Amino acid sequence: MRMANTRKLTDDEHAALKAVAAMTDDDIDIDDVPERKNWSGAVRGALYRPVKQSVTMRLDADVVAWFKHHGDSKGYQTRINAALREYIAAHEQQL
Repeated sequence: MRMANTRKLTDDEHAALKAVAAMTDDDIDIDDVPERKNWSGAVRGALYRPVKQSVTMRLDADVVAWFKHHGDSKGYQTRINAALREYIAAHEQQL
């Protein structure tokens, strides 16, 4: 798996991570964190990003051309991924 940030952590950063990992929930001071009471504008999964896997596949040229030239500002690979997800959802119960 490829990491988004390949910078090595400093010794201080490693020490800080170890210190946080050693803390219990009671040790964490959340007094300055505002309580969220209204979640009406929240979007489920807005911060979720599935792990991507790089693959090589051969597709018909007309299929690739269609996805490249039809759609919004998202890339054609994103639209192909969405089409495959729709297919999976439609055929989930058949599997």
